[in-house]
Amino acid sequence: MAASKPNDDRTREIDLEEVAALIDALERDLQKIQGDSRDVQRLRDEVETLKNLLRSPVRRHHWVRDALHGIREGFDDALDAAVAEGVEAGRYVAEIGRILGM
Repeated sequence: MAASKPNDDRTREIDLEEVAALIDALERDLQKIQGDSRDVQRLRDEVETLKNLLRSPVRRHHWVRDALHGIREGFDDALDAAVAEGVEAGRYVAEIGRILGM
């Protein structure tokens, strides 16, 4: 009897076009945030890293997944500044969770 392979979210492919659309929208919203707090800058850096991954000829879904997790965590730290500037942080966190299958 063959053992079935466990469903590992780390190996599940994600829709890279959907991620690219999300990142484009997020980047536009992050431009609205005034100031240069360390947490907001970290979030911007995470977005830039993910954009570079999406442009790379070598696309590893687990790298994209890790970058999405980084952005999601970055919202926890930058949430106050983002909310103050009208960025819909909850929408992005929910969308990232959906893309990641959470």
